[in-house]
Amino acid sequence: MSSHKKNAFTFATIVAMGGFVFGLDAALISGTVKFISEEFSLNSIQLGIVVGAPSIGVLLALFFAGSACNALGRRKTLQIIAAFYLVSAVSSALAPSYITLVAARFLGGLAFSSISVASMYIGEIAPPKWRGKLVSMTQINIVLGLSAAYFINYLIIQYTNSDAAWVDSIGLKENTWRWMLGSEILPAFLWLILLFFIPRSPSWLVYNGKPEEAERTLSKLIPKNEIPHQLADMKKSLDSGEANRSIQSQLKEVFSKKMRVTFIIAITIAIAQQSTGINAILFYAPTVFEQLGGGTDAAFMQSIYIGLTSVVFTILGLLLVDKLGRRPLIIWGMVWIILSLGICFYGFKSASYTISSSSISELTTIPNAERLNSIANKSYGSDIEFKEALTETLGEVDARNYSSVLIEKAADINAILILIGILSFIAAFHFSVGPVMWVLFSEIFPISIRGIAIPFFTLITSLVSSLVQIFFPKQLETIGISNTLLFYAITVAIGLVILYKYLIETKGMTIEEIQLKLQKK
Repeated sequence: MSSHKKNAFTFATIVAMGGFVFGLDAALISGTVKFISEEFSLNSIQLGIVVGAPSIGVLLALFFAGSACNALGRRKTLQIIAAFYLVSAVSSALAPSYITLVAARFLGGLAFSSISVASMYIGEIAPPKWRGKLVSMTQINIVLGLSAAYFINYLIIQYTNSDAAWVDSIGLKENTWRWMLGSEILPAFLWLILLFFIPRSPSWLVYNGKPEEAERTLSKLIPKNEIPHQLADMKKSLDSGEANRSIQSQLKEVFSKKMRVTFIIAITIAIAQQSTGINAILFYAPTVFEQLGGGTDAAFMQSIYIGLTSVVFTILGLLLVDKLGRRPLIIWGMVWIILSLGICFYGFKSASYTISSSSISELTTIPNAERLNSIANKSYGSDIEFKEALTETLGEVDARNYSSVLIEKAADINAILILIGILSFIAAFHFSVGPVMWVLFSEIFPISIRGIAIPFFTLITSLVSSLVQIFFPKQLETIGISNTLLFYAITVAIGLVILYKYLIETKGMTIEEIQLKLQKK
């Protein structure tokens, strides 16, 4: 490996570690849902708020991320983001109340802009032939973080159920969810330290009138004879917005006629990526798997399957993004997502729920389980009907706290089919729109506006993500999991139609060549 390639991969790997911390932060909360709900007596909306608080925080952060990237630089902005992750992790683990936990997770949300800023930085230091792979490294790290989070949660649950003396000595049983959230502290601290060893973005240096320093940075990334051409391309891309660099003027250009096709592509994929419901599955993984009737331990174990599937197919997508191209991965990946959600919809829709008298007699962990005798041997055609009956019989609190064991006893469901559908959906997402959206964001905007454009469209995808996370528990209560998944499939299908018409292929092209192709279209 040449020194240029080694440097590019080293800098990209360090920056992409933000994806690992993001993945940890995103998925660790999935294991705490039951414990937090019981400790703070949360209803479905309150639970949605504490899970979705980071996605609300990132909405605020993205208003400032663009101007921070332009004013302070990509590197400095990433260092501030890493500090937010660290403070949030410590505060979440020590939170004494529901409000302070929401506030701590909201603070972590200010750091969720790490994904867009990391994609921006890596896209600017990566040579065109490696850009797809290097930008996708962020997504690789996200899924590694997700996998690590599910595994950590599973280990903590297993240790909590053990009789080891050290478990009691560190208060693991009483503070299960705090140990889960606290496991993020060390990776966040390590990332913050490593960010002091990366150079400033050459595009940002050119943007701020420092071509000599930009040339020194480029000398670490590409052969010396290619530097003049690269600098010339950067200056040319910058010229279109050089007269007025205000945020208002850059946003105006985002909405301009010459950027129309770029705008349609960016906003469609920004909405469609999160409308898949990916964060409902990732952030509530054990809750989703509990709907299969396998119980809590099985749900945590099955969550690990999500992490492993994510890693395998993200790596596969990374290997193919510069060979097959962006358009085929996006289009066929979305078709795959729709089919996978359809399988899940069918599996949940055909399920039925009946709790027998003998099963009720076995429920020794539920106080006054005989209350369930009024619904014994009655068949319910959907999860929502069964949960409504439980609420009427046991009351809202007990129905929520014991729903996992009750569904395990009552469900007549094709769990294998649904598990295959969920894992197929995870594979499709991480093979296509998951990583490729960030590759496209790093390519389709000119240098003159990318500091504002990328955070702006990340704001759109984050807004959709926050709505998905906050309302998912309520959707489970009101329309059931099958209709929720059907809703996701329909929204993805709408996005597929739009992208099929407008999305162009960008592999192997410089950012400047991509701009010309988009404007011609």
